[in-house]
Amino acid sequence: MNIKPLGERVVIKIIETDEKTKGGIYLPDTAKEKPQKGKIVAVGTGKVLDNGQKLALEVKVGDTVYFAKYAGTEIKVDDEEYTVLKENDILAIVNE
Repeated sequence: MNIKPLGERVVIKIIETDEKTKGGIYLPDTAKEKPQKGKIVAVGTGKVLDNGQKLALEVKVGDTVYFAKYAGTEIKVDDEEYTVLKENDILAIVNE
């Protein structure tokens, strides 16, 4: 992938959820919820503060994160789908 996000943005590869429930029922695409978990594949340089200083991002490439349900913009690069969003749309880092 040859994409570099700007500023406080990150690029996330969505981690797909299971297609069936715990009870064994398979869900059609129309019944699935929008995924909220992904792996960071690229990060921007950081947020520029009002005084001109640059604040580094708290997340890094390789982190698995949860993000707001309808946050970001979906893009397609080299037949792969990614989501670009701001760091403040990330809710938590998953410690695996």
